Amino acid sequence: MASQGRFAARVGAGILITRILGFVRERVFAHYFGDGVAADAYRAALKIPNVIRNLLGEGTLSASFIPVYAGMIERGEHDDARRLAGVIASVLVALAAVSAIAGVVLAPIITDVAAPGFDGATRELTVRLVEIMFPMAGVLILSAWCLGILNTHRQFFLSYAAPAMWNIVQIATLVVFGAMLWTETRLVVALAWGAMAGSVAQLAVQLPHTLRAVGTVAWGFDLNATGVRTVIRAWLPVVFGAGVYQISSIVDTALASFLEPGAVAIMGYAQLIAILPVSLFGASIAAVALPELSRDRVSQTLDAVGAQLADAMRRLAFFVIPAAVGCAVLASNLVGALFQTGAFGSQQTAIAAGVLAAYSIGIPAQASVKLLASGHYALGDTKTPVRIAIVSVITSAGVAVYAMQTLGPAGIALGAAVGGNVNMILNFTFLRRRLGTILTETHLRAVMVGIASAVLAGAAAWFVAGRLADAAPWTSALAAGAAFALVYGAATVVVGHPEARAILRRQAPTE
Repeated sequence: MASQGRFAARVGAGILITRILGFVRERVFAHYFGDGVAADAYRAALKIPNVIRNLLGEGTLSASFIPVYAGMIERGEHDDARRLAGVIASVLVALAAVSAIAGVVLAPIITDVAAPGFDGATRELTVRLVEIMFPMAGVLILSAWCLGILNTHRQFFLSYAAPAMWNIVQIATLVVFGAMLWTETRLVVALAWGAMAGSVAQLAVQLPHTLRAVGTVAWGFDLNATGVRTVIRAWLPVVFGAGVYQISSIVDTALASFLEPGAVAIMGYAQLIAILPVSLFGASIAAVALPELSRDRVSQTLDAVGAQLADAMRRLAFFVIPAAVGCAVLASNLVGALFQTGAFGSQQTAIAAGVLAAYSIGIPAQASVKLLASGHYALGDTKTPVRIAIVSVITSAGVAVYAMQTLGPAGIALGAAVGGNVNMILNFTFLRRRLGTILTETHLRAVMVGIASAVLAGAAAWFVAGRLADAAPWTSALAAGAAFALVYGAATVVVGHPEARAILRRQAPTE
């Protein structure tokens, strides 16, 4: 337990560094582009490469590769593990090359799929940006292979800090070329090249450590090597499941492209804030849980798997529930503090705040789904999350189409939140059927204490923000955020929440 807490902290630290630089990148982006044509085009052009990366990269590869690779390491089958790593890497290189070429050739079609509402100059610019950035997906797929290897060998920090390079290169591109007073079109094209270069830098910092962890990589396409077919058989349904999620993401962007100009960009700004707790806590805890649950499945009982999953869920809830409440209560303060500059004014802040508030309803669910899916994957079940994903995506799209008629982009975000909650509930239900009772009375009490404390902290933050309504966005956000953190921390300590005690004692919580 203590080691898992330390490993999750390393993942969280890497993600935090990356996200902080991501906010810096987005603030500079907002300064130059606001919610204009270039901002819409860039968001839409980046969507499809991200879809390919998520389909073939971290989210899917980890689910199928890590359980098999970690099991080999646990059993001492190191030669087989190296061969498996080499074959999977070779397959990924081939897929990366094919996807890069296809993306460049099919850029106009890709643009029409991702943003069918774009026309004229906006569509032309988006096509150009897709042609530049699409090969980036292939590079990031290989980066995901590095992440899978490093995570299995418990080298968590580097794989999650490496994406900081992607942000750094883009920030440098905007600062250097923005200072030259380039037009928006020329600057956003330069930014696309910067994104491509940043992906190469991200892979470059991981590759040496990955190769040292694996040893001699046996490159080749020997599909009969031990574990390869197992990984591929598990990978295909996970890819399909990820495809369902990515279809939902594409649908959201496509729907936003039919709204007023700037809607695609506005949703991107709000989503960056909403995704922070999902990445910082959900991804960090799930990333550590998957290899550990896989090891437990080999060496221990289902009861041990369930107990470990329950502890991870309690830990996750302690962080993501207050994050969701904070995003809802302080939406306008957070958006204003982070992005209100240059071309991004108070009007854009108000719209993005509404979108963020809608997203916040789904933050705990989106974070939990990663962990719950890891439970299924560790049990060798990659199909159940796919079936659940289909249901949740249909739900999300239906709610979004209806709600956007009156709420605009916030309605699309609301659809995503509702779909995420459906996903979480169904995943938990099916896992409980496999593992029996997961959350004990002690776990449930801790969750309820977290909810009550977060509501109390939200009320305190809302009061402080109201008293500073005329202050600068940064001032009100910092003051209200500090009030929220102090009240939540004090409340959870007073009632003896296990995670609060663990933080104070710098050790893993015990029952």
